[in-house]
Amino acid sequence: MKKKMITLALAAISVMTAQAQQQLTVSVTNPSAAARTDQAVIIPLNSYGEVRRALVTCEGKEIPCQLDDLDQDEVFDELCFLADLKGKQQLKYEVQLFDDLCDEPAKYPARVFAEMLIRNDKVKEKNKHNNFIEAITARGDCANSYNLQHHHGVDFESELNGIRIYFDKRQTLDLYGKFQKRLELEATQFYTQPEQKAQGYGDDVLWVGNTFGLGAFRGWDGKQPTMIDPVASRTQRIISYGPLRTIVELVDKGWQAEANRPAINMTIRYIQYAGHRDTDVEVYFTKKHTDVSSYRFSTGVINVKGSEEFSDHKGLRGCWGSDFPTGDTINFKRETVGLGILIPQQYMASEEPANKDNYAFVVKANQNMLKYKIAYTSDNETFGYHTAKDWFNFLKLWRKEVEQPVKVVITKP
Repeated sequence: MKKKMITLALAAISVMTAQAQQQLTVSVTNPSAAARTDQAVIIPLNSYGEVRRALVTCEGKEIPCQLDDLDQDEVFDELCFLADLKGKQQLKYEVQLFDDLCDEPAKYPARVFAEMLIRNDKVKEKNKHNNFIEAITARGDCANSYNLQHHHGVDFESELNGIRIYFDKRQTLDLYGKFQKRLELEATQFYTQPEQKAQGYGDDVLWVGNTFGLGAFRGWDGKQPTMIDPVASRTQRIISYGPLRTIVELVDKGWQAEANRPAINMTIRYIQYAGHRDTDVEVYFTKKHTDVSSYRFSTGVINVKGSEEFSDHKGLRGCWGSDFPTGDTINFKRETVGLGILIPQQYMASEEPANKDNYAFVVKANQNMLKYKIAYTSDNETFGYHTAKDWFNFLKLWRKEVEQPVKVVITKP
């Protein structure tokens, strides 16, 4: 009798679990005649209760997916998976959502990477520090936040790129150039050693100084960009480590963006998808009862020494040029890079003339937010672009793809 009761109890649990499972059909259509790879499909989860695990299949084959907790409240907010489609192709994906207390997200091979580190004084090798953190906050009067972290700030990558963001008033994006398509930052920590260079690892490829680097977000005083300073505090944190996308955030509280106007709070979110050389930038102004629609901000790309400029004067701008990535011209060679930024029209205020430092835009928020995209290539890449003409052609195609995204329709069986 006791054994029978246990069996019945297990059966009841099984039924409850089965009833808790939700199933969705997701149709993904490529509107373009060109093939698309690693196209992000995002499913908000607020309508499906608390989801603890997901399974995505296409034609009976399991597809890697990822659950993300964007607001860090221990509940997943979005499901993400990546779709590969031929021109004009439509694929149907079956999605199962589970909320059993024992469920955990499935593990898939990492295609992106993110890292934050505090230096370990006992470690001599610059690529082997191991004081891992996932968030850090510095008060506005911190004397030298730039040197608090190893490699000076959070870094992240896909197989095609690698970016670090300085933890100081510049919040500049600095770039890592690769030779091969692979993840490298865990091994090099942005300080590639001679033996790693001999093995074909990449390295820092851009000198940024006080410029925008690649698409840093700044203030605007009516004539020139201004730094994210003064602030009450500044924070860097990793929201998601992957395996399909990594999400990092910069939070600036009490930023006096314009003189004689209320201080504002800002969160900048960087999203890096696997298989992409471009990165999504989302800026949110979060202070209650503060409308920033009349504030003006700036972003753009560095005017690499001697670079050639491209602009369609509709928010797409880039350059191609060569310079030493550091002041060390003995151990580092001159690096050639192509940079690009794409600002949607609703956030554009003006395109500024090029100066010795930057190709700049003045931008504005729409409903207390704005979004844009950035991309780059290194001439070192065996898989990338090697002339200004080819890079500028990529930028044009990039815009077309961004403005013609895959179409996603979610239905319940």
